[in-house]
Amino acid sequence: MFAESEAGQRIAACLTHRVNGSEEVSEVAEAIVSMFEEIETSLTPIIGPKGVAALHRRSLHLYLSKHPLRGDNYGMLVVGMDIQALKALLAEESIPDALLFGQEVLNTYYALLATLIGSSLAARLLLDVWEHSFSGPPAQDTSQ
Repeated sequence: MFAESEAGQRIAACLTHRVNGSEEVSEVAEAIVSMFEEIETSLTPIIGPKGVAALHRRSLHLYLSKHPLRGDNYGMLVVGMDIQALKALLAEESIPDALLFGQEVLNTYYALLATLIGSSLAARLLLDVWEHSFSGPPAQDTSQ
């Protein structure tokens, strides 16, 4: 499907589309959390809830290792996958910080998944998440 750099671009585009220029950090938090929820829905039947949670925890851990000052806020999320707690924490951030968190953790999550099952399969499994962000009326066939 697409390589990791393309996946990163797709995640960024998906997040940007979902945020849609909002200047409300609560809407940015909702966009990020909704992506995690859709990833959980897509992957749970394949890798199970424990696998989804393990990837989430590892992604957070790797984010915190790059941004140790964030550990005070996000450290508790490494213990359990509490999406609502994540949403509340993101809502207290600035928009750029929330977006940085979302982009880095989502990219890390994808990279970890791709390491386990391959980038092509990871991309296919998460296609619904990306497509949901850009869903709209279907394209018209103009070839006739």
